[in-house]
Amino acid sequence: MSGPATKRVPGGLHCEPVTAGDGAPAGWMYVLHGIYGAGRNWGTIARRVVRARPDWGALLVDLREHGDSRGFPPPHTIAAAAADLDTLAARFPPAAVLGHSFGGKVALAWARSGRAGLRQVWSIDSTPDAGPPRGSAWQMLEIVERLPGPFDAREDAVNALVEAGTAEPVARWMTTNLRPADGVFHWRLDFEAIRALLEDFFRTDVWPVVEALPAGLDLHVVRATESSVITAEAVERFLAAGPRVHLHLVEGGHWLNADNPEALLERLTEHLPGPDADPAEPT
Repeated sequence: MSGPATKRVPGGLHCEPVTAGDGAPAGWMYVLHGIYGAGRNWGTIARRVVRARPDWGALLVDLREHGDSRGFPPPHTIAAAAADLDTLAARFPPAAVLGHSFGGKVALAWARSGRAGLRQVWSIDSTPDAGPPRGSAWQMLEIVERLPGPFDAREDAVNALVEAGTAEPVARWMTTNLRPADGVFHWRLDFEAIRALLEDFFRTDVWPVVEALPAGLDLHVVRATESSVITAEAVERFLAAGPRVHLHLVEGGHWLNADNPEALLERLTEHLPGPDADPAEPT
């Protein structure tokens, strides 16, 4: 597996290209993580996709104020996170974009105006709805704001998160956002910026994109069967949205890249178009 080195595009986002060989792929799929995450969270999926479909490359993106994409000015909004992706497009022309959870709404917002060459959006267990803040991501924000650190050891942060009601596997994953400095561990995340991003996530309604997709664009929605993120009402709305909206039910919880990667890979490798496919051809 090879490709260009990990980099931050000047003035833009940190990203890691993944390809099956040294040549440029016929199409790039941008991969957008969820809140508190980073592009590397989807590295295994990306490598397996391009191994099975070597005509595609995957671009693991750190969204603003996540991973190594730091120091972006406010406002921290879905629209701003989507506009950030424009800095990558000249170097990595996008043919598809996949977004998980928070990243799914960013992906749909980016597709809103019809990107040249963009043929597919994959929204992984992400709701287009607007509504009051709720759910595990919001609960996590409230917990970490009460646990600002620093911590003497990473395990101290894990224990504090667990004592606050976080499941241990989630607590251990969350502490990947700690960095050592001066003998202690600090949060890498700017939680003021994260709060702004989450608040705007809950304010933002992207159903108008779903129900009026730009010409030549297909949407593949993946709903995790053991997750409550996509409601029954949303399922009915997806099913009524038209022939270019495809709904896939995949067994597992919200973190499908860990819970059921095989099923997710099967859908991706089956439905990503070939390099010579008509952009308007149904997938």
